[in-house]
Amino acid sequence: MSKIADLYIRVSTDEQADKGYSQRNQEEVLRKYCHINGIQVRQAVFEDHSAKTFNRPAWKNLLLSLKKKRHGSDLVLFTKWDRFSRNAGDAYQMINVLRKVGVEPQAIEQPLDLSIPENKMMLAFYLAAPEVENDRRALNIFSGMRRAMKEGRYMGLAPIGYANKADERGRKYIAPKEPQATIIRWVFEELAKGGTNTEKVFKLAKEKGLTSTKSHFWFAVRNPVYCGKIFVPKHKDEESRFVKGQHEPIISEALFYEVQDALDGRSRKYKVRTVANEFLPLRGFLLCPKCGKPLCGSSSKGRSRYYPYYHCVGACPCRFRADRINQIFVTELKKYIPRPELKDLFRISLYKAFTKQAGSQQSGQKQLAAEIKDLEIRLSRAQDLLLSGEIAPNDYRDIKTNYTEKLNRAQVKLDTLSIQPTSIDKLLKEGLDNLFQLDKIYESGSMEVKRQVIGSMYPEKLTFDGDHLRTTRINEAVRIIYTMGKDWEENKKGQSEKNSALSCQVEVRGFEPLSKHIPQKLSTCLFRH
Repeated sequence: MSKIADLYIRVSTDEQADKGYSQRNQEEVLRKYCHINGIQVRQAVFEDHSAKTFNRPAWKNLLLSLKKKRHGSDLVLFTKWDRFSRNAGDAYQMINVLRKVGVEPQAIEQPLDLSIPENKMMLAFYLAAPEVENDRRALNIFSGMRRAMKEGRYMGLAPIGYANKADERGRKYIAPKEPQATIIRWVFEELAKGGTNTEKVFKLAKEKGLTSTKSHFWFAVRNPVYCGKIFVPKHKDEESRFVKGQHEPIISEALFYEVQDALDGRSRKYKVRTVANEFLPLRGFLLCPKCGKPLCGSSSKGRSRYYPYYHCVGACPCRFRADRINQIFVTELKKYIPRPELKDLFRISLYKAFTKQAGSQQSGQKQLAAEIKDLEIRLSRAQDLLLSGEIAPNDYRDIKTNYTEKLNRAQVKLDTLSIQPTSIDKLLKEGLDNLFQLDKIYESGSMEVKRQVIGSMYPEKLTFDGDHLRTTRINEAVRIIYTMGKDWEENKKGQSEKNSALSCQVEVRGFEPLSKHIPQKLSTCLFRH
């Protein structure tokens, strides 16, 4: 009576591409073997999963059928033992399982009579050889990838804003991909400002066309590859480190570290809450004159259109037309715009303040240089302690990693301060032009610009009594500007506009603190619009 066999044909995608294995070739060889040896073929089972484990769909179905139909098949045939398994321990266990159901596994190109004890040594060799080959291939790939990372080459799928490319020699690299690269640059610039939370920046970036999930976005804003750095992870005795990448950076190192500081909470900047309704810019800045609670805002439908209102909540009936309060605020804003005659005075005073700040900047450079020198000395001392055996190698690696990161950040900050421009003529002109037309900037600006102006001028809430806007305190810089304008207007014996340059000899009392008290958002509003 002839034996019955199930043919097991396995090939993975990478094996077929690398070695030319094919399922049709295995099936042809197995069927020819069965024909020559008078073996009846019950079925051919095809598999396209790795042989590292027996957790393979086709194999599990075959094993289940063999357990249900005992004596249905006598043999499970395959071409070589590495088609059966690439793990010696799992293979021995599976052979025992098959024997319990009366089935003998056999490789027709590596036949072994397993009833002979010595043949088990050959079986161990046949099973271990593919496993060793796999491990060697994986080690070679890992070593090659690590060497490439040390040379500054990015490995793997390109991150958002980059595309995988290859040069004429076939070497892989990444290059900026538009428009995603521009959007990523905008994301970092927005996060560095600190005025908008990361969630909103992500939503705005999606509106601009960013193709990314939220998790990939969070990974991107932490990824140093965008500033031209490649991270080489720790391995054995080698500590982790950053190397300069061969790819083109999308942002500067200074901008990257500024964003990291903002995300870590080390850089806290003035924040203004934004609102959706463009007709309610004062929402959140107004207090109810009756109960003192913040006024909300909403639109009520009239006969032909919607009318926006600022109103209180709960049982308080306080309610005001939004367009009226908005117009009153613009009128109030115009009171704080300096007289044109003061423009030269402001230019001279701000230039003096900038000169003073430039001196502080040089002092900051010296401080950073001293900090870098101190960190280098600490690293040198740690190395001496390692050589003398007073600290363990693991402790030294931790110390080096910590101080190297601090050194890198300090060096980037020093480089940024060193390349900052020393002339502000253009910046002064644009900023002063904006200062003297603040009402027009407010009226024509976006909702974010309007709320930046309001928040910068009024650090505390406004109260509308039905006719006027009142507040307990305005920004100190705004108060000084207003006071100077009033003093100029009331001084009937003052110098003419042509002789205003003489004012630099006698400082105006109260003006010097201007550079100290102007909040960042106010200066941003003046010098960017």
